[in-house]
Amino acid sequence: MQHPIALAPMGGSAGGALAAAVSRGGGLGMLGAGGGDREWLARELPLVAQAGGRPWGIGFQTWAIDRSTVERALEHTPRAVMLSFGDPSPFAECVRAAGAVLIVQVTDLDEARQAVDLGADVIVAQGTESGGHGARQGRSTLPFVPVVVDLAAPVPVLAAGGIADGRGVAAALALGAAGALVGTRFQATTEALVDPSTAKAIVEGHGGDTERNRVLDIARGSRWPSKYTARTLGHPYLDRWRGREAELAGDPRARQDYQRDVAQGNIPSLPVWAGEAIDLIKDLPSAADLVATLAAQAEDALTRAGRR
Repeated sequence: MQHPIALAPMGGSAGGALAAAVSRGGGLGMLGAGGGDREWLARELPLVAQAGGRPWGIGFQTWAIDRSTVERALEHTPRAVMLSFGDPSPFAECVRAAGAVLIVQVTDLDEARQAVDLGADVIVAQGTESGGHGARQGRSTLPFVPVVVDLAAPVPVLAAGGIADGRGVAAALALGAAGALVGTRFQATTEALVDPSTAKAIVEGHGGDTERNRVLDIARGSRWPSKYTARTLGHPYLDRWRGREAELAGDPRARQDYQRDVAQGNIPSLPVWAGEAIDLIKDLPSAADLVATLAAQAEDALTRAGRR
């Protein structure tokens, strides 16, 4: 790696082309394998070859996988495996046996202590500003990251949540992190596996329009654990059911309505996962170019801070 920048393994949208482009750019590209769908992996894993021998990794939603899922992915020799949202213990041994770096994402101090005790090689400290799923009762990136850095030392920590330009990368380094894990910013790139309408919504969106909720997971019939909510842009079902999650969960007709509205094109097939820093996203560059831009911005920010 040339730059302390890693691609968040966003489920479904961080495909092989995006991961390869980030790695070619000098960062660490990571496939967003989610629950380890076989067809998706079979399609996306070969595309990582475009990384040209640069290191790459793969990330899973820990609550949604079993050991065989990880073992199949390890057959493709990723340099790193990232486990998020759930107990990583059942998978640590097979990741180490394959010689891959074990990265564990944490959303609170209990998870951070567990990652340290497990012997994680790298820990990702995710603040609540992040897009997509995160802790319902987590902490903001600015106070959370240095606490995890102190707790985990000398294990390197990556900061995640609300980082969308080089100033955010510089801030992560100033907090004591070894680098930054960047998600939403990489969704707005030419290689991301997102619908053009999603990329447009991110470029035009504002952080104040995002919020954490469980409504859309419930409406979609998703099995995400209740501990983790998702930060999204606005959505008709969020407006309709906000504050009435228990009622929604008990109303199968409402969930059927959601699927019908998706099928009819009345609502997008997926919510727009987006972090609070989307105000800083104004274009759709290639991911490799974006890594270079973030690195240059970070260097400039650190230089300016040093002069002050």
